[in-house]
Amino acid sequence: MDTTTAQPVSPAPSDRPGTRQWAALAVLVLPVLIISIDMTVLSFALPAISEAVSPTGTQLLWIVDGYSLAIAGLLVTMGTLGDRHGARKLLLIGSAGFGVVSLFAATAESATALIAARVALGVFGATLMPSTLSLLRSTFTDREQRRTAFAVWAGGFAAGGALGPIVGGWLLEHFWWGSVFLLNVPFMVLLLVLAPLVVREHRGGGTHGRLDVLSVVVSVLALTALVYGIKTLAEHGLAPAPVATFLAGVVLGVVFVRRQQRLTDPLLDVDLFRLPVFRSSVLANLMSVCGMTGMLFAVSQYLQLVLGMRPLDAGLLLLPGAVVTFVSGLVAARLARRLRLDLLIATGLLLGTAGYTVMALLGPGGGSAQAVQLAVAFAVLCAGAGLAETLTNDAILSAAPPHRTGAASAISETAYEVGAVLGTTVLGSVLNAVYRSQVEVPAGEAAARETLGAAVEAASRLPGGEALLASARAAFTHGLDATAAAGAVLTAAAALVVWRSLRPRTPRTPAEPSRDVVTADRA
Repeated sequence: MDTTTAQPVSPAPSDRPGTRQWAALAVLVLPVLIISIDMTVLSFALPAISEAVSPTGTQLLWIVDGYSLAIAGLLVTMGTLGDRHGARKLLLIGSAGFGVVSLFAATAESATALIAARVALGVFGATLMPSTLSLLRSTFTDREQRRTAFAVWAGGFAAGGALGPIVGGWLLEHFWWGSVFLLNVPFMVLLLVLAPLVVREHRGGGTHGRLDVLSVVVSVLALTALVYGIKTLAEHGLAPAPVATFLAGVVLGVVFVRRQQRLTDPLLDVDLFRLPVFRSSVLANLMSVCGMTGMLFAVSQYLQLVLGMRPLDAGLLLLPGAVVTFVSGLVAARLARRLRLDLLIATGLLLGTAGYTVMALLGPGGGSAQAVQLAVAFAVLCAGAGLAETLTNDAILSAAPPHRTGAASAISETAYEVGAVLGTTVLGSVLNAVYRSQVEVPAGEAAARETLGAAVEAASRLPGGEALLASARAAFTHGLDATAAAGAVLTAAAALVVWRSLRPRTPRTPAEPSRDVVTADRA
């Protein structure tokens, strides 16, 4: 794939977005919003689910993880299917399936049924995200307008993550646990009605051969093993089973890449990763989401279990972060007209570093000052994520050829999913490790050493539980500081890597610019 001579072409005035395109954008934000809500709302329903269907510890893990594992394993396949058969068609099929399975999840009477429903939700959810990005690129041909559209798209994703705790808290205060799944249904119905009216079909150009089923199977197994291996390594350390699972994912990933390089019509064009813009933008996406989910995982527990806030109040405190994400995305679209891509994306990641640094300075205490400090830290991190994600999504799809936009968007979404896993597992494991090492628990209360929630529950029924509660809260605060410090280091390192990869190179000759210069200029 030769990109050295390709130059951006300004669209004709007739190609500039009109009412139909902006209506299409509003419709395409719906699935992003609901999937993002679905990622965070379940955590607030787990106590009620545990009481209703009595899952074992392993089953509870699968109720949470089955969704993300299915999405991570199928994103690449679904993105390629959208290129072959039509992104809008795939979006409609996925929306219908997502709505129907949500009904089954809401009425599940056993843990096994709920696990099956969550996995099925992940399967249909994997069709939605790549389709929306691919359709956005085909809908908005003007580069500046497309960046604005991506800013709105990223704002919808962030808004869903922030609204999840608020919506979940309100629903659980008024209805039963299944209402968090029924929430999906009206959104999917609205999407099925409006999408055929305002969203035009997009199908990758060129010819496509037969779908390589073996590549599909290997990609699903590789991504699922990698994601599950990361999760279990964070929970159990270097135990044989998690290590073997992770290594199996690595081996299968190598097999998948080599097979794609040999196929004339691969499931995934791995040559896309040869482009510095594409490769660095995927990394920036991963680290931005890692930062947001890692902070949300830690802060939501701190606000509720250390500061004693209700779920609804904790969600409202973090809501400004979603607004900041949207605004910073719109600002990014304007700044991109004047500033280089490497500077803007690196600045977004460094804002994440700043947000983590503010959180790392939390220190002892448990009053309103700490709550405000965390809200500010989350807003700063969200500002960086909105700045980076708006530009990286545009860069990823612009670097890919038109007939591979679905596959490219699937890679972008896989980075989102893996980033979410890393945020909750790698950073979460730092938090848990510090907590376990510092909390002092009475004899016979081993569970209180595992999680802050278990310590709060034990303190409520033990005589003299105030000492346990104070120790647990202090240990969790220290863990939060350590987690924030680790997040600051990771995002700063990612900013350096992205800047070095994307910064313009000195031309070799006046008549022959280097490949990296042209590629960076394209984005």
